Amino acid sequence: MSYRVHQDRLGTRKLLDEMQPFLASHQFQIGRDAMFDLLAENGLLIRKNKRRGCITTLSKHRFKKYPNIIRDFIPIGPNQLWVSDITYIHLAKGFAYLSLITDAYSRKIVGFYLSKDLTANGPLQALKMALKGNAGI
Repeated sequence: MSYRVHQDRLGTRKLLDEMQPFLASHQFQIGRDAMFDLLAENGLLIRKNKRRGCITTLSKHRFKKYPNIIRDFIPIGPNQLWVSDITYIHLAKGFAYLSLITDAYSRKIVGFYLSKDLTANGPLQALKMALKGNAGI
């Protein structure tokens, strides 16, 4: 089990595979399930890390969900397709939320806004910035 102590993030199946030459040289056989049990008895199973960030996607909401009408569209020039996203930034005291609007062709960020909450104001301000910067379209 000292191998597991040094390789603490190695999965059980891969660990068993890497131990096969050692096990064979000692005429010892152990199956996958027995290996899982052995590691569990000794507190050596890998524990999943807890999620550190906040949840920014709520797919089961009450609002209308629109179909993806640009699924097969490939832009051949700038400002034909903009995509947006919201990500969080971990701060010393909580989170800030960054709304981004990106040109899908050039991958240039055409609008952004950093806000304290996940209200619609953040994406709206990012969209206003994008439209203002591309007024000549």
